[in-house]
Amino acid sequence: MTIIHIPRRGVLFGGLVAFLSGCAGKFRTYSGPKVTRLRLYKAQRLLVLDGADRVLRTYPIGLGFAPVGHKQFEGDGRTPEGSYVIDRRNPDSLFHLSIGISYPNEADIAFAESLGRSPGKDIFIHGGPRRGIDPTNVRDWTAGCISVTDPEIEEIYAMVSNGTPIDIYA
Repeated sequence: MTIIHIPRRGVLFGGLVAFLSGCAGKFRTYSGPKVTRLRLYKAQRLLVLDGADRVLRTYPIGLGFAPVGHKQFEGDGRTPEGSYVIDRRNPDSLFHLSIGISYPNEADIAFAESLGRSPGKDIFIHGGPRRGIDPTNVRDWTAGCISVTDPEIEEIYAMVSNGTPIDIYA
């Protein structure tokens, strides 16, 4: 039996290279037409990225585990309906990559508070979970977010800027 001796520095360097190469692959660049608006159709499970004069891309989506109706309270499993904007990005998301939606707005907050409840927060468009659930086989598994596949969120993350309007329809 031959024992191969690899210096500790080589093991650490190799591990670092593997880690960084895995992360680097999820960040794409996009140089096409600007995305001017997102439209999300809950009943059709469809996300549309619009440009100034045409549809740029469409994606099938998954929703919250209670997909019918507008999100009203924290923990209700619903996806919001209405007009919002993309307001943040999370490159370290537990769900590969994610972009945030500006839910709750003032009306959402006022409604929930009038009933002594929290409207919830942290609604994102994101990729699939790291393990346990395959979003391509389970349609509506999130807690109110919008899910796409990991390759799809990589495209969306590169194409959509903060401040882009999103309209979410029942």
